[in-house]
Amino acid sequence: MASAFGKLVVGTYVEIKRSDGRIHQAMVTSLNEDNESVTVEWIENGDTKGKEIDLESIFALNPDVAPDEEIAPSPETPPPPTPTCVKVNKIAKNRRTIAPTKNDNPSRDNNRVIPTRARPPQPQQPEPAPPPPSQQPAQPTIAQTQQQLQNARRKSNCVKEVEKLQEKRERRRLQQQELREKRAQEVDTTIPNYEIMYMIRDFRASLDYRPLTTADLIEEHRICVCVRKRPLNKKELTMKDLDVITIPSKDVVMVHEPKQKVDLTRYLENQTFRFDYAFDDSTTNEMVYRFTARPLVETIFERGMATCFAYGQTGSGKTHTMGGDFSGKNQDCSKGIYALAARDVFLMLKKPNYKKLDLQVYATFFEIYSGKVFDLLNRKAKLRVLEDGKQQVQVVGLQEKEVKCTEDVLKLIEVGNSCRTSGQTSANAHSSRSHAVFQIILRRKGKMHGKFSLIDLAGNERGADTSSADRQTRLEGAEINKSLLALKECIRALGRNKPHTPFRASKLTQVLRDSFIGENSRTCMIATISPGMTSCENTLNTLRYANRVKELTVDPNQVMEGGRPNIHTVNQLDLLDEEWLSISPQRDDLKLLCEQNEEEVSPQLFTFHEAVSQLVEMEEQVLEDHRAVFQESIRWLEDEKVLLEMTEEVDYDVESYATQLEQILDQKIEILTELRDKVKSFRSTLQEEEQASKQINPKRPRAL
Repeated sequence: MASAFGKLVVGTYVEIKRSDGRIHQAMVTSLNEDNESVTVEWIENGDTKGKEIDLESIFALNPDVAPDEEIAPSPETPPPPTPTCVKVNKIAKNRRTIAPTKNDNPSRDNNRVIPTRARPPQPQQPEPAPPPPSQQPAQPTIAQTQQQLQNARRKSNCVKEVEKLQEKRERRRLQQQELREKRAQEVDTTIPNYEIMYMIRDFRASLDYRPLTTADLIEEHRICVCVRKRPLNKKELTMKDLDVITIPSKDVVMVHEPKQKVDLTRYLENQTFRFDYAFDDSTTNEMVYRFTARPLVETIFERGMATCFAYGQTGSGKTHTMGGDFSGKNQDCSKGIYALAARDVFLMLKKPNYKKLDLQVYATFFEIYSGKVFDLLNRKAKLRVLEDGKQQVQVVGLQEKEVKCTEDVLKLIEVGNSCRTSGQTSANAHSSRSHAVFQIILRRKGKMHGKFSLIDLAGNERGADTSSADRQTRLEGAEINKSLLALKECIRALGRNKPHTPFRASKLTQVLRDSFIGENSRTCMIATISPGMTSCENTLNTLRYANRVKELTVDPNQVMEGGRPNIHTVNQLDLLDEEWLSISPQRDDLKLLCEQNEEEVSPQLFTFHEAVSQLVEMEEQVLEDHRAVFQESIRWLEDEKVLLEMTEEVDYDVESYATQLEQILDQKIEILTELRDKVKSFRSTLQEEEQASKQINPKRPRAL
C-alpha cells in the first residue's frame, strides 16, 4: 500500500483545491491507507485548518508525486550517474516536493526551498566545477528539463483557473464595449444624461402599468391626498431635461433620483410613494376634478365644510389645476376646478331635495400674502382677521358676491386673478407668491348652510427663502413656510380628531378654521409635481409633505387599536390644551407647531419664526394706533379751529383759551409719545428679526 502513495510522505507540501475553487499549498500530516486519502493542514488568517483529500485529487494537482511518474524516469537516470550524483538528485527531488511551487506567494517554507532552486547555477559553478567539468552539465540538464516539465504541468493546473477568469473578464469587457457602442449609435449623445435616461427606460420596461381610468371607483375619504404630474414644459424640453417621475398604477408614484457613488459611477435610487390617487401627465383637469373635488360638493349641501388645496413647487401646475389653462394674463377659467365645482353646485341646486331648501350661492375671492389678507374682488382692499366672542374667525370687510350661474363665477375668477400678487422666479416667469382662496358659500335665509374653500397655495420652494438678504423676500418665505407647516398639522389634527388644532399659527389656517373643526368637514389635497430631473429635490419635498399629511389616515386601525405612542401623544395634547389660556395663543400654536416638526424646524428657525410673528403683530398694532392718532388729529384740528375763532372776539376769555389749549396739547403729547414708544419697539423688533435671520442654520431646515 505504501507504493499507492507514491512520493507522498508526512511533511510534504502539496497543492490542494478548496471548495470555492481556490488552489494553494498545504502540508501532509497523515497518510490514510484504509480509504486511500491523505490529511493536510494549512494556516489561514492565523488559524490552523485541516482537510482530508483522496489521492486522485492530490495526484491530479501534483503529478510529480504520483507513483507512475517515479517508474518512468528511473531507467533513464541509472546509466550515467555516480553515487554522489544520485544522492544530489534525491536531495533535489525531496526538496522539490517539499517546496511550494508558486513564486507569487512565498511562505516560510519557500525560504527553505528557493535557495536549492535559485542556486543550481551558483553552487554548481563554484564547488563542483573544477574536478569534472564535462560530466556535470549533462546530468543536471536532464534533471532540469524534467523539473521544468513537471513545474509546467504543476503550474498549469493553478494557472488554468486564473486564465479562465481572465478570459471571462475580457469577454465581459468586450460585450460591454459592444453594448455601449450599439447604444451610442441608437441614442442622441447630445442629451446630457443619456446614461440615466437608459437606466430609467430599462427600469420602466420591467413595470406593469395600470393607470387610473374613469372606470375606477371613487372612494370616500375624509382626507384625500393625491398627486398630479405635469408634462415637461418648453423650457425643460429645450434643456433636454429628463422625466424622472413614473406613475405605474392609480395610487403609486415613483421618483428615479440620480445618484453618484464614490468612484463616480452613476446609479438610480428609486423611491416609491403611495397616495389615494396618482394622476399622470396625460390626465385632464376634468379627470382630476372627478376624483378629488367633485365628491366634496355634496358635503356643503349637507351642512358641511369642504376644502380643496393645490400644493407644490412653483411652476408645477397648481394654478393650472385650480384656475384653468393659464398663459400670461390670459386664462380659460372654464377648465379649472374653481369653475367645475361651481358648475356642479348649480346642478345640485336644481335637484328636488335641495331645491326646496331655497339656498342662495355667494362667492368670495381673497389672497393671503406675507401674513396679510387682501380682497381680490374689491380692488385688493386690505382686510383684518379677528376672532369674535364666540371664538369664530371673521374676515372684516370681505365682500361676498351673489352668483346665479357658472358664468358669474367665471367673471369673478377673472377679476380676482388679474390682481393677484405674482412675481418672477427661476421656475416660472409668472409665479404666484400668495395663497389664493376662492370660496363658494351656501346661505339659507342669511345663515351659512355650507362652505367650499378652494385654495391655490404659494410655491413651496419659497419656504427656503428665510435667509434671504432682502427683508420682503425673507418675510414672504417665512410666512409661506409657517402657513404650510400649520396647514399640514391642522389636516393631521382633523384626521386624528385631536383635542386642539393649531389654526392660530398662521393667517391661512386662521381664516380656514371652520374647515378643520367639526365632524362634517372634509379635505382634499392635490400635490402637483414637476417631472424634470432639475426639479427632483423639490418634487421629493412635495411628495414627503403630502405623505406626512396622509400617513395618519392610511392605517386608521393604529388609532383604534390603542397603540401606546398614540395615546401618549393625545395625553400630551390634553395637557397642552389645559395650559392654552396664555397671553398669546398664536405664539403657543407656533411653539406646538415647531415641536411637532423638529426635523424640519431647527431651534434657530423657530426663533426666527417667533421674531417674524412678533413683527407682524407689532406692525398691525402700530398701524392701528397710527390710524387712531390720525383720526384724533382731525378732531384736534377742529377743536383748535374753534379756539382760534374764539380769540378773534374782542372780549374772549383768555384763561379758558389757555386751559383748553393746554388740554389739547397734553392729549397730543400723551398719544404721540405712546405712538413714538411703539414705533421704537417696532424698530427694535425689526433688528431682532434681522439678527435671527442671520443665525438660521441653512443645513437643518429644508423646504417643505
